[in-house]
Amino acid sequence: MDNENIENVNWYVVHTYSGHENKVKSKIENMIENGKSHNIFDVRVPMEQYTEEKGGKKVQKERKIFPGYVLIKMIVDSRNWYLVRNTRGVTGFIGPDGDPVPLSAKEIRDFGIENEEAIQVKIKPEDIDIKIGQDIEIVKGAFEGFTAIVEDINYEKQFAKVVIDFMGRDTTAEIAFEDIK
Repeated sequence: MDNENIENVNWYVVHTYSGHENKVKSKIENMIENGKSHNIFDVRVPMEQYTEEKGGKKVQKERKIFPGYVLIKMIVDSRNWYLVRNTRGVTGFIGPDGDPVPLSAKEIRDFGIENEEAIQVKIKPEDIDIKIGQDIEIVKGAFEGFTAIVEDINYEKQFAKVVIDFMGRDTTAEIAFEDIK
């Protein structure tokens, strides 16, 4: 790859049939190995590690973070667009009218793509400092700007069940961790 094209290399998201992510990844990697595309550099299926308890034992497992999606690092040109778009199992690029839109630097950093770490999008229990009975402020969503009292915390599903004084009545809502301050 020459230096003038290096700025055109970006990560893109491709939508696939559910359950076909690894097949699509494999087919695109085969195209790269066979020299069909010189401007596709990396293909990934976003995965995360989690612990499951089976028979009283904790077992480390992996699951797809974004089922139905594959990340591709490439230069978008008509040939690569055609090759990826017509790979069996691919339904299209993510973007308006199927036009590929590159991931932002923040998304790349948040997903841990460039530094080869496991992609993590979930907030860990130690990263959220809330307790049952505590007052919190809602910073995003339908209840933005409201203050609420934490009633329950669900770390697995990444939300807090809260009670909000809405129009003089107590209203219960589930608010995502990223929407809480």
